[in-house]
Amino acid sequence: MQGRRSVGFSAACLLALVACSSSTKASDNAATAGPAVKAGEPFPADRCTANRAAGPITYISGYDFAASASIIDVLVAEQRGYFDAVCLDVRVQAGIASDNYQKVTANTAQFSSGGSFSELVAASLDGDGGLVALAVEGKESIDTVIVKPGRAAILTDLRGATIGLKNTLPASVRAMFAKAGLTEGTDFRTTVLDSFDPVQNLATPGVTGFTGFASNEPGQLDRAGVPYTTFSPAGQGIPGSFGVLYTNRTFVAQHPTAAADFMRATMQGLADAVADPASASMVAIDFIDNNGNPNKLSSDGEAFRWQTESKLVVDSTPRNEPLGLPDTTLLQHELDVYSAVGVFAADPPKASRLADPSVLRSLYDSNDTVIWPGGGT
Repeated sequence: MQGRRSVGFSAACLLALVACSSSTKASDNAATAGPAVKAGEPFPADRCTANRAAGPITYISGYDFAASASIIDVLVAEQRGYFDAVCLDVRVQAGIASDNYQKVTANTAQFSSGGSFSELVAASLDGDGGLVALAVEGKESIDTVIVKPGRAAILTDLRGATIGLKNTLPASVRAMFAKAGLTEGTDFRTTVLDSFDPVQNLATPGVTGFTGFASNEPGQLDRAGVPYTTFSPAGQGIPGSFGVLYTNRTFVAQHPTAAADFMRATMQGLADAVADPASASMVAIDFIDNNGNPNKLSSDGEAFRWQTESKLVVDSTPRNEPLGLPDTTLLQHELDVYSAVGVFAADPPKASRLADPSVLRSLYDSNDTVIWPGGGT
């Protein structure tokens, strides 16, 4: 963890390289285009005109309207009128992370939330290399393995166990097991579970444990009074990330000020959400309820989720850096470690090709405060 703050591979890689050479120019445009925004001063009229010309901007969440990093900040920004203040027409939709990469690549949606930087990289390598992360809010893995009590004191005790999954074994968990000398399919088995209920999953016969998120399942088990043991990649020294906000290079190139100001409003939302986690989680609950709550999310669950994630966002951000800023050195370490255990099929891709810190750097002042306008346009 960093210092704490106070508050078909080769063809795809070639495509990514070509796209990335133009992406740098597009991202630079987003960071510098248009009349400068000055703190407390009216939003520039010419910039407002350019932003309105972008038309409706669709953001699709990574999981429902959960109170999670790279979701809750967008919801707070929308609820508090921050997108309106920078002349953006943003349409917020609930989605699921794995379904959204193709939509953003195709520019049918312009922004979305990714579960981790490695997840985004894998999706980009499977497509045309058109994605770019503009914010990475959590700079450690949020994955965890939840085990029945008394079954394992150390990771190697899971040799021969069966681990339940939501879909596939998360990359950070795979790396954690590899560090302990355990390989999926050889040293332990995995099975996809039908339920998202951690109480039910922990009681499943033949399953020793299951993968989850530190901000979700432990809170549910605690509230149910069910004992458990956890193993976390972050606790085992495995690098990772969560809360990724990404877009596509086409949108950034065509509407650089709109891309930058979407991030400006969202980072203002993130600052609010970190400063008052309880209020922010209630914003998420309002969105969840208005969407019919198809996943049966609860107020207690979302409060726990954001209390946990907001602390991780702040604590994993190095001193003297703004919240959300992608750290390409850390992200490269993540890719290198995961590549060493076979997450990627060849040499690890370059993090700098798929993450760009220049946009966020342009939005913060020297005190790591979002440069926010005031007084209309």
